[in-house]
Amino acid sequence: MLTALLETNSSVFQVSEFILLGFPGIHEFQIWLSLPMALLYIVALGANLLILITIYCEASLHQPMYQFLGILAAVDIGLATTSMPKILAILWFDAKTISLPECFAQIYAIHTFMCMESGIFLCMAIDRYVAICYPLQYPSIVTEAFVIKGTLSMLLRNGLLTIPVPVLAAQRQYCSRNEIEHCLCSNLGVISLACDDITVNRFYQLALAWFILGTDMILVCISYSLIIRSVIRLNSTEAISKALSTCSSHLILIMFYYTAIVIVSVTHLAGRSIPLIPVLLNVLHIVIPPSLNPMVYALRTQELKVGFQKVFGLNDYVPRK
Repeated sequence: MLTALLETNSSVFQVSEFILLGFPGIHEFQIWLSLPMALLYIVALGANLLILITIYCEASLHQPMYQFLGILAAVDIGLATTSMPKILAILWFDAKTISLPECFAQIYAIHTFMCMESGIFLCMAIDRYVAICYPLQYPSIVTEAFVIKGTLSMLLRNGLLTIPVPVLAAQRQYCSRNEIEHCLCSNLGVISLACDDITVNRFYQLALAWFILGTDMILVCISYSLIIRSVIRLNSTEAISKALSTCSSHLILIMFYYTAIVIVSVTHLAGRSIPLIPVLLNVLHIVIPPSLNPMVYALRTQELKVGFQKVFGLNDYVPRK
């Protein structure tokens, strides 16, 4: 009888909101981090919107490679926006509370957009593989239908497979602590507050990471291995340089993205002694790629530079050679 009463009371004390404390260990000084983060967020929004407008308005950029780049820009805007407004609200206005539904929605959005970014990188790697290894068949293989099918498959894969992450988190009982030493609702940070067993949650988180991110990373590595093997066989130095330049920007961003994921994962496992490090890297991994991706493409892709000049009427002021 007493046991039943305690169980009933414990279910009554289910918390209704979480409190995001911010960066652990530096609560008094974390306001200074808001300035570079706000700048990165503004750059991410502005640069990605610029790329979207340019690709939409410039007919010469209506090609699969740039269409994938436009989709990546949209995903980057979504990824940054899922977290940065709340982080800045915490740092500027001390708005630390977040309801359980909002928290679980943020978990779902972050997982979906991060997996979507990985999926678009894979589609872009396949695009470059076909372009370099099978240039004659490229127009018939990588068509507008290919872009649509690839994008939809990534949307369905990531949208459906990430649903269990917030659903499993929502099924846990949160009856004691509700303070999270983080700026956002990370899945592992939230379920660590649960009063019941979270083995299934941890297992699915690990399985999802290996299945989506791990598979994408392996396929991207295979694609670029085949690209490098094909490029090495070219006889002309100029042809080798041209082939590598078409995928150099993509390769730089891929290496940064997956290297950052590995670093964040390792520091999270080893970050109990210094909890600030994994939290800070987790936040930076959400805001830096959206601001870095368009900058790398804008600086290293000549066709995109020309598109910027045409869209904004700057081509008349560029000296002709």
